[in-house]
Amino acid sequence: MHSLCRMEKDGIYYGAALGAAGVFLSYFFHPGWGVIFFAVALFCVYFFRDPERNIPEGPVAVSPADGKVVHVRSLEGGRKRVSIFLNIFNVHVNRAPVGGRITDISYQPGRFVMAHREVASDDNEQNTVTIDSGGAQVVTRQIAGLLARRIVCRKKAGDEVKKGERFGLIKFGSRVDVFLGPEWELAVKPGDKVRGGSSVLARRRSG
Repeated sequence: MHSLCRMEKDGIYYGAALGAAGVFLSYFFHPGWGVIFFAVALFCVYFFRDPERNIPEGPVAVSPADGKVVHVRSLEGGRKRVSIFLNIFNVHVNRAPVGGRITDISYQPGRFVMAHREVASDDNEQNTVTIDSGGAQVVTRQIAGLLARRIVCRKKAGDEVKKGERFGLIKFGSRVDVFLGPEWELAVKPGDKVRGGSSVLARRRSG
């Protein structure tokens, strides 16, 4: 399916409202006044696009978002944190990195510093989703950025999700962190470009 064939419903609302404002200004005032509203309406249609993705099979964790890997950090207990920065031109739909049961969802208010900065992982407004995938716990954290002012999560604790399934989005620039235990072997490094649902972040070790 073409990447523009599907769109988040929020994009329809924004696009329609801005387009209507453009028509109003063009008709009742001056055609040039509506141009900026038409341009922003088209950008909203583009921003809220939601392409289909081919989800890799097997014991792998996929990227929860489109973007660029900006940090890979080693944590206590052999855990790793992979941070993915999304600019305003990336697809902003978030997907489950693994299949399993959502055991916890935790929202934390905070600041809106630039999402690519290291401090954003702790200081920014964020929503944390924990998934139990066959005894391996994988945590995905949606983090607001400088322009992002709304985090959307459409799942709740107790829900079952499939690997690569859509679960939410972050509006207008953001970051997503993924926390993986020692049972996972990373397949990405800083600087890599990833696609939500189709890029492999890590492979589960056997045994």
